[in-house]
Amino acid sequence: MAWIVLCAYIGWLALAFARQTWRQYRRTGDTGLRISPRPGSAQWWAKLLFIAALLSCTAGPVADIAGATTGPVAVPTLTPHPVVAGIGLALIAASIVATPIAQIAMGSSWRVGVDPDERTRLVTRGPFRMVRNPIFTLVTALPLGAVLAVPNAVSAAGLLLLVAAVQIQVRAVEEPYLLRTHGQAYRDYAAKVGRFLPCIGRLTPPTAPR
Repeated sequence: MAWIVLCAYIGWLALAFARQTWRQYRRTGDTGLRISPRPGSAQWWAKLLFIAALLSCTAGPVADIAGATTGPVAVPTLTPHPVVAGIGLALIAASIVATPIAQIAMGSSWRVGVDPDERTRLVTRGPFRMVRNPIFTLVTALPLGAVLAVPNAVSAAGLLLLVAAVQIQVRAVEEPYLLRTHGQAYRDYAAKVGRFLPCIGRLTPPTAPR
């Protein structure tokens, strides 16, 4: 099981980052990577947490394969029920299949990171009609599936780090940027569409002064 999860991580990284970056550059002449944020900024912290999460998520199945879940200094682990493990694998498969679809729906607006001085088109089509951040939802589904399939402390730490990184990136970086850039158009969109899941996390319009 751990080998399947590890290979899934590698395949997902190849599709979601390497292939998509090359595809974006070939189509637009721009990689879409905005990964040099100001040190100490919210986006900088989100980047560090993403890196830590990626390393931890990869180390989870590696620890299982290497036998680090047994012995005097062991990584705490559980043996998953076959049904739970199956749900985990289904989540991993869904993330691998659906992430490129969501990236394609973004077209030339696809970015990793945010340049505050850049203006990109507001994407509300395809999976963005159901949730505002489908890619982040799918990014989170992968380590969640890994925790269900290979439940050990390292995988769980990776999931928690990733959730923290996503929350900071979306709430403190991307949503303020989109509000500044698209104004009322984004407010109207966010009032109808959930943040990560349908109907959950919609932005409430500010109350008009009396």
